[in-house]
Amino acid sequence: MNRIVAPSMLSADFGHLERDTQMIDRSAAEWVHIDVMDGVFVPNISFGFPVLKAIRKATAKCLDVHLMIVEPERYVARFAEAGADVVTFHYEATYNPKGCIEMIRNAGAKVGVSIKPATSVEVLRDILPQIDLVLIMSVEPGFGGQAFIPASLERSRSCAHWPTSWDGDDHRGGRRHFVAQRARGFGAGADVLVAGNAVFGAEDPEAEIVKISTPDVPSGLFVE
Repeated sequence: MNRIVAPSMLSADFGHLERDTQMIDRSAAEWVHIDVMDGVFVPNISFGFPVLKAIRKATAKCLDVHLMIVEPERYVARFAEAGADVVTFHYEATYNPKGCIEMIRNAGAKVGVSIKPATSVEVLRDILPQIDLVLIMSVEPGFGGQAFIPASLERSRSCAHWPTSWDGDDHRGGRRHFVAQRARGFGAGADVLVAGNAVFGAEDPEAEIVKISTPDVPSGLFVE
């Protein structure tokens, strides 16, 4: 499976979101990552529906929406309707993860589940066959630019080796594991890497995306 880079709009220039989204659209990145924060589940507030709709208009690429909000079941369908191709909610944020999965699926989006660094990956075993991706947080959710948590690599490796009965021809074909910051994620079972400051803080963001996605780039380049 090819390396997929998903630049995080949380690190973009909020005064020039259209410009930065169009840059991603031109680049080798396949996905656009959007972090949604409510100020309750995490101590920060970010994007909402109007911003998601504006980003949707500026790119044809996959919009990967990461919800860091309480009671995600109240909003998941609306995010799908606003243009999200993938809606990822936090396992810790709902009492009914299976119900939330069904709501996202019924709204026509792919389903992701994320866990915080302190949450055991074992909580995902029962729902793994029903979801499209796992977002392994390598930082505490809420802010960009944090120091990478090395233990995240082993957590990603652990999930990557779990057996799956998914059909590769199905719309859910292929388990995807994320590491939420620029790290050695591709070597730890991850198929997709979310990169914020690593991309938008680079002198040439488009060239940086190519570096991250190129298989023969030394793994040390993926450490922040």
